[in-house]
Amino acid sequence: MATKNYEGLKFNEGEVDKIVDSLTEEQALQININDTAFTISMRTPGEDVHLIRGLLHSEGIINDRKFMPDFSFEKQEKMQAQTIVNVVIPEEKLGLAYSNSRSLLSVSSCGICGKTSLEDIEGSDNKIEDKNKIDINLIHKLFKQMQTQQHDFQQSGGTHAAAAFCLNGTMLCSMEDIGRHNAVDKVIGKLIIEKELKRAKIITVSGRISYEIVVKCFKAGIPFLAAVSAPSSLAVDYAKELGITLFAFCRASRATCYSNPQRTLSIDNSINRK
Repeated sequence: MATKNYEGLKFNEGEVDKIVDSLTEEQALQININDTAFTISMRTPGEDVHLIRGLLHSEGIINDRKFMPDFSFEKQEKMQAQTIVNVVIPEEKLGLAYSNSRSLLSVSSCGICGKTSLEDIEGSDNKIEDKNKIDINLIHKLFKQMQTQQHDFQQSGGTHAAAAFCLNGTMLCSMEDIGRHNAVDKVIGKLIIEKELKRAKIITVSGRISYEIVVKCFKAGIPFLAAVSAPSSLAVDYAKELGITLFAFCRASRATCYSNPQRTLSIDNSINRK
Protein backbone atom coordinates (compact mmCIF):
# COMPACT_ATOMS: atom_id res chain seq x y z
CA MET A 1 0.00 0.00 0.00
CA ALA A 2 1.39 3.43 -0.96
CA THR A 3 -0.09 5.09 2.11
CA LYS A 4 1.11 6.49 5.45
CA ASN A 5 -0.74 6.88 8.72
CA TYR A 6 -1.21 10.37 10.17
CA GLU A 7 -2.78 11.48 13.42
CA GLY A 8 -5.50 14.11 13.35
CA LEU A 9 -8.44 15.66 15.18
CA LYS A 10 -11.88 15.05 13.76
CA PHE A 11 -14.52 17.68 14.45
CA ASN A 12 -18.11 16.46 14.18
CA GLU A 13 -21.18 18.27 15.55
CA GLY A 14 -19.31 19.78 18.47
CA GLU A 15 -17.36 16.64 19.34
CA VAL A 16 -13.62 16.24 18.87
CA ASP A 17 -11.99 12.84 18.44
CA LYS A 18 -8.40 11.79 17.91
CA ILE A 19 -8.08 9.71 14.76
CA VAL A 20 -5.45 8.01 12.65
CA ASP A 21 -6.01 8.31 8.89
CA SER A 22 -4.25 6.57 6.02
CA LEU A 23 -3.16 9.19 3.47
CA THR A 24 -1.83 8.62 -0.02
CA GLU A 25 1.91 9.15 -0.40
CA GLU A 26 3.10 11.89 -2.74
CA GLN A 27 6.81 11.99 -3.55
CA ALA A 28 9.04 13.60 -6.15
CA LEU A 29 10.63 11.54 -8.90
CA GLN A 30 13.39 13.27 -10.86
CA ILE A 31 13.78 11.75 -14.32
CA ASN A 32 17.13 12.24 -16.05
CA ILE A 33 17.72 11.26 -19.65
CA ASN A 34 21.29 10.28 -20.44
CA ASP A 35 22.46 11.97 -17.22
CA THR A 36 20.68 15.25 -18.01
CA ALA A 37 17.72 16.40 -15.91
CA PHE A 38 14.47 16.12 -17.90
CA THR A 39 11.50 16.37 -15.53
CA ILE A 40 10.31 16.08 -11.95
CA SER A 41 7.10 14.13 -11.52
CA MET A 42 5.03 14.29 -8.34
CA ARG A 43 3.63 10.81 -8.01
CA THR A 44 2.67 7.96 -5.69
CA PRO A 45 5.74 5.67 -5.35
CA GLY A 46 5.44 2.28 -6.97
CA GLU A 47 5.26 1.11 -10.60
CA ASP A 48 7.84 3.80 -11.39
CA VAL A 49 9.24 1.99 -14.43
CA HIS A 50 5.74 1.73 -15.90
CA LEU A 51 5.10 5.40 -15.12
CA ILE A 52 8.31 6.53 -16.80
CA ARG A 53 7.91 4.32 -19.88
CA GLY A 54 4.33 5.50 -20.36
CA LEU A 55 5.30 9.14 -19.86
CA LEU A 56 8.16 8.95 -22.37
CA HIS A 57 5.81 7.33 -24.88
CA SER A 58 3.03 9.89 -24.39
CA GLU A 59 5.48 12.78 -24.67
CA GLY A 60 7.12 11.41 -27.83
CA ILE A 61 10.53 11.18 -26.16
CA ILE A 62 11.11 7.58 -27.30
CA ASN A 63 10.38 7.00 -30.99
CA ASP A 64 10.25 3.20 -30.86
CA ARG A 65 7.38 1.58 -28.98
CA LYS A 66 9.28 -1.71 -28.75
CA PHE A 67 12.40 -0.18 -27.23
CA MET A 68 13.00 -0.68 -23.50
CA PRO A 69 15.61 1.69 -22.04
CA ASP A 70 17.86 1.00 -19.07
CA PHE A 71 16.80 2.52 -15.73
CA SER A 72 19.16 3.39 -12.88
CA PHE A 73 17.57 4.53 -9.58
CA GLU A 74 19.21 6.38 -6.70
CA LYS A 75 17.85 8.08 -3.59
CA GLN A 76 19.27 11.35 -2.36
CA GLU A 77 20.60 11.27 1.19
CA LYS A 78 19.44 14.77 2.13
CA MET A 79 15.98 14.42 0.61
CA GLN A 80 14.81 10.91 1.40
CA ALA A 81 11.43 11.54 -0.24
CA GLN A 82 13.02 12.22 -3.61
CA THR A 83 14.20 9.52 -5.96
CA ILE A 84 16.35 10.14 -9.01
CA VAL A 85 16.28 7.84 -12.01
CA ASN A 86 18.53 8.01 -15.04
CA VAL A 87 17.08 6.65 -18.26
CA VAL A 88 19.59 5.62 -20.91
CA ILE A 89 18.25 6.20 -24.42
CA PRO A 90 20.48 5.93 -27.53
CA GLU A 91 20.34 8.99 -29.76
CA GLU A 92 18.66 7.06 -32.58
CA LYS A 93 15.79 6.14 -30.23
CA LEU A 94 15.11 9.72 -29.12
CA GLY A 95 12.01 11.27 -30.67
CA LEU A 96 11.80 14.78 -32.10
CA ALA A 97 9.90 15.89 -29.02
CA TYR A 98 13.03 15.43 -26.92
CA SER A 99 15.02 18.05 -28.84
CA ASN A 100 12.09 20.47 -28.47
CA SER A 101 11.56 19.76 -24.78
CA ARG A 102 12.59 21.76 -21.78
CA SER A 103 12.92 20.94 -18.11
CA LEU A 104 9.55 21.01 -16.38
CA LEU A 105 7.66 20.13 -13.25
CA SER A 106 4.93 17.52 -13.63
CA VAL A 107 2.61 18.02 -10.67
CA SER A 108 0.16 15.40 -9.51
CA SER A 109 -2.89 17.52 -10.29
CA CYS A 110 -2.34 18.62 -13.87
CA GLY A 111 0.26 16.47 -15.57
CA ILE A 112 2.68 17.76 -18.13
CA CYS A 113 0.39 20.76 -18.74
CA GLY A 114 0.87 20.83 -22.49
CA LYS A 115 4.66 21.07 -22.71
CA THR A 116 4.84 19.31 -26.05
CA SER A 117 1.41 17.77 -26.54
CA LEU A 118 -0.27 20.78 -28.14
CA GLU A 119 2.66 21.47 -30.46
CA ASP A 120 2.85 17.82 -31.48
CA ILE A 121 -0.87 17.36 -32.10
CA GLU A 122 -2.01 20.65 -33.62
CA GLY A 123 -1.97 20.59 -37.39
CA SER A 124 -1.79 16.81 -37.51
CA ASP A 125 -4.07 14.95 -39.90
CA ASN A 126 -3.78 11.75 -37.86
CA LYS A 127 -6.80 10.35 -36.04
CA ILE A 128 -7.93 6.98 -34.75
CA GLU A 129 -10.04 5.25 -37.40
CA ASP A 130 -11.12 2.23 -35.34
CA LYS A 131 -14.36 0.69 -36.65
CA ASN A 132 -15.24 -1.30 -33.53
CA LYS A 133 -18.36 -0.50 -31.54
CA ILE A 134 -19.08 -0.80 -27.85
CA ASP A 135 -22.17 -1.64 -25.83
CA ILE A 136 -22.81 1.13 -23.31
CA ASN A 137 -23.82 -1.49 -20.74
CA LEU A 138 -20.26 -2.85 -20.85
CA ILE A 139 -18.85 0.49 -19.69
CA HIS A 140 -20.45 0.19 -16.25
CA LYS A 141 -19.13 -3.34 -15.82
CA LEU A 142 -15.61 -2.08 -16.56
CA PHE A 143 -15.80 0.49 -13.78
CA LYS A 144 -16.93 -2.18 -11.35
CA GLN A 145 -13.89 -4.26 -12.32
CA MET A 146 -11.57 -1.30 -11.86
CA GLN A 147 -13.05 -0.53 -8.44
CA THR A 148 -12.10 -4.00 -7.20
CA GLN A 149 -8.44 -3.09 -7.87
CA GLN A 150 -8.47 0.29 -6.10
CA HIS A 151 -6.81 -1.01 -2.95
CA ASP A 152 -4.98 2.23 -2.09
CA PHE A 153 -8.18 4.22 -2.54
CA GLN A 154 -9.97 1.92 -0.13
CA GLN A 155 -7.25 2.69 2.42
CA SER A 156 -6.84 6.43 1.92
CA GLY A 157 -9.56 7.78 -0.37
CA GLY A 158 -6.76 9.80 -1.99
CA THR A 159 -5.79 8.01 -5.20
CA HIS A 160 -7.03 8.00 -8.76
CA ALA A 161 -7.22 4.87 -10.87
CA ALA A 162 -6.93 4.00 -14.54
CA ALA A 163 -7.50 0.64 -16.20
CA ALA A 164 -7.16 -0.81 -19.68
CA PHE A 165 -9.48 -3.36 -21.25
CA CYS A 166 -9.94 -5.39 -24.39
CA LEU A 167 -13.11 -4.74 -26.39
CA ASN A 168 -14.75 -7.78 -24.78
CA GLY A 169 -14.22 -6.37 -21.30
CA THR A 170 -11.13 -8.35 -20.31
CA MET A 171 -9.01 -6.25 -17.95
CA LEU A 172 -5.38 -5.96 -19.05
CA CYS A 173 -4.13 -3.90 -16.12
CA SER A 174 -5.18 -1.37 -13.49
CA MET A 175 -3.04 1.24 -11.73
CA GLU A 176 -3.42 3.81 -8.97
CA ASP A 177 -1.65 7.08 -8.29
CA ILE A 178 -2.25 10.41 -6.59
CA GLY A 179 -2.26 11.96 -10.09
CA ARG A 180 -4.88 11.11 -12.70
CA HIS A 181 -2.42 11.39 -15.56
CA ASN A 182 0.20 9.36 -13.66
CA ALA A 183 -2.25 6.46 -13.35
CA VAL A 184 -2.82 6.60 -17.12
CA ASP A 185 0.93 6.71 -17.81
CA LYS A 186 1.47 3.71 -15.54
CA VAL A 187 -1.18 1.75 -17.44
CA ILE A 188 0.23 2.63 -20.86
CA GLY A 189 3.78 1.96 -19.71
CA LYS A 190 2.89 -1.47 -18.41
CA LEU A 191 1.04 -2.31 -21.63
CA ILE A 192 4.11 -1.31 -23.66
CA ILE A 193 6.52 -3.28 -21.49
CA GLU A 194 4.31 -6.38 -21.54
CA LYS A 195 3.63 -5.99 -25.29
CA GLU A 196 -0.12 -5.78 -24.71
CA LEU A 197 -0.79 -2.26 -26.05
CA LYS A 198 -2.39 -3.43 -29.30
CA ARG A 199 -4.99 -5.42 -27.33
CA ALA A 200 -6.09 -2.36 -25.35
CA LYS A 201 -9.20 -0.68 -26.77
CA ILE A 202 -10.69 1.02 -23.70
CA ILE A 203 -9.25 3.10 -20.86
CA THR A 204 -11.31 3.98 -17.80
CA VAL A 205 -10.33 6.67 -15.31
CA SER A 206 -11.75 7.37 -11.88
CA GLY A 207 -11.71 11.17 -12.05
CA ARG A 208 -12.25 13.90 -14.60
CA ILE A 209 -10.78 14.01 -18.11
CA SER A 210 -8.41 16.74 -19.22
CA TYR A 211 -7.12 17.14 -22.76
CA GLU A 212 -3.79 15.66 -21.58
CA ILE A 213 -5.43 12.33 -20.84
CA VAL A 214 -7.12 12.40 -24.26
CA VAL A 215 -3.73 12.99 -25.90
CA LYS A 216 -2.16 10.10 -23.95
CA CYS A 217 -5.02 7.86 -25.08
CA PHE A 218 -4.56 8.98 -28.70
CA LYS A 219 -0.81 8.37 -28.71
CA ALA A 220 -1.45 4.88 -27.36
CA GLY A 221 -3.94 4.25 -30.19
CA ILE A 222 -6.84 3.53 -27.81
CA PRO A 223 -10.24 4.52 -29.31
CA PHE A 224 -12.47 4.48 -26.19
CA LEU A 225 -12.02 6.60 -23.08
CA ALA A 226 -14.45 6.66 -20.15
CA ALA A 227 -14.47 8.60 -16.89
CA VAL A 228 -16.49 8.75 -13.69
CA SER A 229 -16.45 12.54 -13.68
CA ALA A 230 -16.62 15.44 -16.14
CA PRO A 231 -14.49 16.20 -19.19
CA SER A 232 -13.08 19.63 -19.90
CA SER A 233 -14.20 21.47 -23.02
CA LEU A 234 -10.74 21.05 -24.54
CA ALA A 235 -10.82 17.31 -23.81
CA VAL A 236 -14.03 16.99 -25.83
CA ASP A 237 -12.66 19.13 -28.67
CA TYR A 238 -9.52 16.99 -28.89
CA ALA A 239 -11.45 13.72 -28.63
CA LYS A 240 -13.61 14.76 -31.59
CA GLU A 241 -10.61 15.69 -33.70
CA LEU A 242 -8.45 12.72 -32.76
CA GLY A 243 -11.10 10.05 -33.26
CA ILE A 244 -11.66 9.06 -29.64
CA THR A 245 -15.08 8.06 -28.34
CA LEU A 246 -15.28 9.80 -24.98
CA PHE A 247 -17.73 8.86 -22.22
CA ALA A 248 -18.06 10.86 -19.01
CA PHE A 249 -20.29 10.92 -15.91
CA CYS A 250 -20.29 7.11 -15.95
CA ARG A 251 -22.23 6.58 -12.74
CA ALA A 252 -25.27 4.64 -11.59
CA SER A 253 -26.01 3.10 -15.00
CA ARG A 254 -25.70 6.50 -16.69
CA ALA A 255 -23.09 7.82 -19.10
CA THR A 256 -22.76 10.70 -21.53
CA CYS A 257 -20.95 10.29 -24.86
CA TYR A 258 -19.41 13.57 -26.05
CA SER A 259 -17.52 12.54 -29.17
CA ASN A 260 -17.61 9.98 -31.98
CA PRO A 261 -20.87 8.34 -30.82
CA GLN A 262 -21.03 6.28 -34.03
CA ARG A 263 -19.01 3.64 -32.16
CA THR A 264 -21.83 3.07 -29.66
CA LEU A 265 -24.02 0.07 -30.47
CA SER A 266 -27.68 0.69 -31.37
CA ILE A 267 -27.35 4.43 -30.91
CA ASP A 268 -29.77 5.20 -33.77
CA ASN A 269 -32.51 3.14 -32.16
CA SER A 270 -32.08 4.44 -28.64
CA ILE A 271 -31.78 8.22 -29.13
CA ASN A 272 -34.68 10.27 -27.81
CA ARG A 273 -35.28 13.04 -30.31
CA LYS A 274 -37.06 16.05 -28.87
